[in-house]
Amino acid sequence: MNLTISVPSIGCSSCIENITRAIQSVDASAVVNGDAATKSLDIESHLSEVKIRELIEIAGHKAA
Repeated sequence: MNLTISVPSIGCSSCIENITRAIQSVDASAVVNGDAATKSLDIESHLSEVKIRELIEIAGHKAA
């Protein structure tokens, strides 16, 4: 599944790296591309959107 999610709390590349690690801890083949300027993530994963949003919260962020 390809998904674009807005995450307003992204402030820098470290935030994106933390979220990526959280998602890849459950789906090692997930591809996460983030943009701190637009505060968005493009995610390719077999996980559901609900699970991805849960993992973003576990990483300390809130998806919009």
